Amino acid sequence: MAKRDFYEVLGIAKGASADEIKKAYRTKAKELHPDRNQDNPDAESQFKEVNEAYDVLKDADKKAAYDLYGHAAFEGGMGGGGGPRGGYAQGDFASAFSDVFEDLFGDFMGGRGPGGGGRSRAQRGSDLRYNLRISLEEAYKGAQKTITVPGSSQCSSCNGTGAEGGAEPQSCPTCSGLGKVRAQNGFFTVERTCPTCAGAGQVVKNPCRSCHGTGRVEKERTLSVNIPAGVETGTRIRLAGEGEAGMRGGPAGDLYIFIEVREHAIFQRDGISLYCHVPVSMASAALGGEVEVPTIDGGRSRVKIPAGSQSGRQMRLRGKGMPALRGGAVGDMVIELAVETPVNLTARQKELLREFEKIEAENNPVGATFFKKVKSFWESMKG
Repeated sequence: MAKRDFYEVLGIAKGASADEIKKAYRTKAKELHPDRNQDNPDAESQFKEVNEAYDVLKDADKKAAYDLYGHAAFEGGMGGGGGPRGGYAQGDFASAFSDVFEDLFGDFMGGRGPGGGGRSRAQRGSDLRYNLRISLEEAYKGAQKTITVPGSSQCSSCNGTGAEGGAEPQSCPTCSGLGKVRAQNGFFTVERTCPTCAGAGQVVKNPCRSCHGTGRVEKERTLSVNIPAGVETGTRIRLAGEGEAGMRGGPAGDLYIFIEVREHAIFQRDGISLYCHVPVSMASAALGGEVEVPTIDGGRSRVKIPAGSQSGRQMRLRGKGMPALRGGAVGDMVIELAVETPVNLTARQKELLREFEKIEAENNPVGATFFKKVKSFWESMKG
């Protein structure tokens, strides 16, 4: 029985593109797979026919020979190499099906990258995190900090290649540089990571004695970090290329420095605003006066306390807060008064306060209004 035209088998025109050929094969392979057609005795032969057609048409050289000579291109020694004379071995169409399977699922499963290799030969190093605590004063002014970072650096003995003397690694003889090997199982071809090179695609014949073939060595590094003014807790600073060294000459990762600003004994921060709770005596709050307060830049400011000030009263010092991280704006410092009640009074002080209390009842409008409301409330409850 004469063989059918390969384009006819896949149901495509002769001028079909590579994508159209692949799409047609996927459709036919799913439709005619023997596992899905157990009641069709011809399914296996039809499935083989589809795989045979695809194995030729997916290859540019084989396709060109087939377009010129037809089936004769692979019989009697003409043209490019095909399968055995007059047909194809099971492994040929199994490999073809494996190629499509990989094309369908390779990206999801972490399949081949450009060039058909396994994992990238030169692997990028990991990113590192470093937590740095600074004072509020350092966050206000900015600072230059020196930190020690544990990690790995490129091996200087082999320049990161992993080979003694800096020689370049060689292609793995087991997988021919692909990083993975195939094992046939019936109609399917199963791929797994190459056991010789662990998926790298390359091997080092004479490993470097300093790094044992990894291309990097464990080493602490001392770095100088510029802390800009205005940073807050959670601010992240990135130092490109200061992370873990790459494997076998790969680029280094990045170092991320996370800032934590310690709590201050005097100031509380809210964004670019600073708050300072200032205790004042009862006499100063009642009579008015002045109080000297510190500022974050190390200076001092005198603040007037208005007569009759109550606890919680706030006063604002413009431009005495924190600078904005991106520059331009400067926050304010808010002074909040806390009126102190005197304790450990002498007999004379108690006598004066009792005398003052008698007079104060007549001159305290807030208290008088409150107790008037209380009296009204009680009378309403009786009614």
